[in-house]
Amino acid sequence: MTLPEFGGPEALRWADVPDPVPGEGEVLVDVAATAVNRADLLQRQGRYSPKPGVSPYPGLECSGRIAALGPGVSGWAVGDEVCALLAGGGYAEKVAVPFGQLLPVPEGVDLVTAAGLPEVAATVWSNVFLVAHLRPGETLLVHGGASGIGTMAIQLGKAVGARVAVTAGSAQKLARCAELGADVLVDYREQDFVEVVREATGGAGADVILDIMGAKYLQRNVDALAVNGRLVVIGLQGGTKAEVDLSAMLAKRAALVATNLRGRPLGEKAAIVAAVREHVWPLIEAGVVRPVVDRVLPVTEAAEAHRVIESGAQVGKVLLEVPGAAR
Repeated sequence: MTLPEFGGPEALRWADVPDPVPGEGEVLVDVAATAVNRADLLQRQGRYSPKPGVSPYPGLECSGRIAALGPGVSGWAVGDEVCALLAGGGYAEKVAVPFGQLLPVPEGVDLVTAAGLPEVAATVWSNVFLVAHLRPGETLLVHGGASGIGTMAIQLGKAVGARVAVTAGSAQKLARCAELGADVLVDYREQDFVEVVREATGGAGADVILDIMGAKYLQRNVDALAVNGRLVVIGLQGGTKAEVDLSAMLAKRAALVATNLRGRPLGEKAAIVAAVREHVWPLIEAGVVRPVVDRVLPVTEAAEAHRVIESGAQVGKVLLEVPGAAR
């Protein structure tokens, strides 16, 4: 899926381009499916360009079968069914992937559905556990609980014994979050999440907050934090600039971290993927954590998938399937 110019969903164009060639430490994957992430929408709008040397096409994850091995690859074979974390290029029939960013398709998960796992699993595990060190008995607040990241964060939080609070914009979405295990439900259109979380925790607040809003929620997130709380900002849907009362952070001994996944060095990504394989994959294979897929569309209908994400109508992931590739 090419992007000859920036703009709305109609800017995406399905076109013939040269096949990628796997370089040192890379494998070539025949793509069965990919998934739509908000970063793809930003890239389409000209607000999140890939680094030089990275595929210029959208798509930060995929599933498929290994078609070829580049020099220096070990532990994988042609024909292996995999899913992968990408820096770009997933909206395609073929993509080259550093082998450290490959994961086996979890047992019990079909090849197409697996396309929606790498980005959310890596994002949640790296931020909630490797950065914020969520512990059993603590309270995790997840903004956008019905999103792909949110549905994974709910399940992983519950799996480690945390209490999970979520925000969402409809009763239907909150009901889905509750089905996944969320303990505290906040309709952000009608309720103040700071008040609800404080009341639910006896005034203590949330130990960890996973935030996709950025500036709009910054001070309120600080207000909602518990003493020694950790706020991790992974999205900027609510803007990039805000003021914050540092005295409140000092009083709470709070930590504020802002991270992204796409721009990390290959070694860091490989370490995150290895941690996901060790800690998250067994939970998926045991049925404790499951992928949440809203719908699957043909990859040629990527524009429609972008419209779905922009409307906020989905719960979980929107996938794009390459017709016939999963057979």
